[in-house]
Amino acid sequence: MTNSINWFEIPVKNFERAKAFYAALLGEDIQEMPHPVYKYGILPGDMQNGVTGGIVEGEGFEPSMTGALIYLNGGDDLSVPLSKVEEAGGKILLPKTSIGGNGFMAHIADTEGNKIALHSMK
Repeated sequence: MTNSINWFEIPVKNFERAKAFYAALLGEDIQEMPHPVYKYGILPGDMQNGVTGGIVEGEGFEPSMTGALIYLNGGDDLSVPLSKVEEAGGKILLPKTSIGGNGFMAHIADTEGNKIALHSMK
């Protein structure tokens, strides 16, 4: 097994608002994916050789501040995406915090009511 995670879905209440938030945070467009029932957007990532996921709006998908915590890639320096959080409508819950030799992490609230984490090596 290469990865213990192969896909994740972040529930959203307002697809367009969430799409704009994650595009600003990650610095890339969120690609819409046709789905017969849900509104679905794919986050940037290498779908052939890595792990990525999406945002999804629809019945049964409820944002949460208390569920599983997903760590998104904070790029080369966590300060860059963190500087975009509040301007994009989110909130920093735990600022950039050292985790020693494993780099840095931060917790944020997105525009939809999800607690999300970010990680980078510097």
